[in-house]
Amino acid sequence: MGNTPTIGIRIDGDTELRLHQESYAQELFDLIDQNRQYLREWLPWLDFETSVEDTREYIKSTFKQFGNNEGFQTGIWYRGQIAGSIGYHPIDWNNRKVEIGYWISRSFQGKGLVTKACKTMISYAFDVYGLNKVEIHCATENRRSCAIPERLGFKQEGVLRQGEWLYDHFVDLAVYGLLASEWHE
Repeated sequence: MGNTPTIGIRIDGDTELRLHQESYAQELFDLIDQNRQYLREWLPWLDFETSVEDTREYIKSTFKQFGNNEGFQTGIWYRGQIAGSIGYHPIDWNNRKVEIGYWISRSFQGKGLVTKACKTMISYAFDVYGLNKVEIHCATENRRSCAIPERLGFKQEGVLRQGEWLYDHFVDLAVYGLLASEWHE
């Protein structure tokens, strides 16, 4: 079990991951709100984020996850602007694995930000937390999202049929997995 960064992780000169903080709840909410229809196509939680207060409550819940040593949630910051979010679903310490979840604003797509952020989170999972496996679950029809684990060398391990409810219908989820031994090859 490793230490989590207290503020953030610099990826390159333009990009960093910053732990979610209440001080930027308004910026995070505004980004979500501006991208609501776009994000709604693939993310099931938009109806629970309808005010800056909802975002503050979400951020407070991330402090609890962090305090329980179950991982952390970060904003993806590009040139001083919040562009999206990436984090760990609670770490499964018994099985030494974690799932990564992410989203990016439409206006920041195509810059490789999520791929770089995933690489950072994968390295952190294996090298700092000492986990054995990282998973990413994506709706099978969400080609942009599925391309990320495919690009990073994950193996598709299967499909969870009707694995997620999106407002008024189910979607199938592709399950991608990467082992520490594969990452370090």
